[in-house]
Amino acid sequence: MQIETRYSYEKRWTITSEEDILKIIAQEVGDADVKGTLTYIKEVIKNGKELSVGSCKLRLFRDV
Repeated sequence: MQIETRYSYEKRWTITSEEDILKIIAQEVGDADVKGTLTYIKEVIKNGKELSVGSCKLRLFRDV
């Protein structure tokens, strides 16, 4: 599963590694369960939805 991310100040979506996504979650959420949050994100975005974690949006990679 490839995940794209985009901060609110960015215009382009970027494919992001799972390791980097874990870092983003830790930065944006703080002391939350980072791996549990990633599992939740994967469940939500697999149906084509976008999800915001702080100022970062995540979505499933769309090969357009």
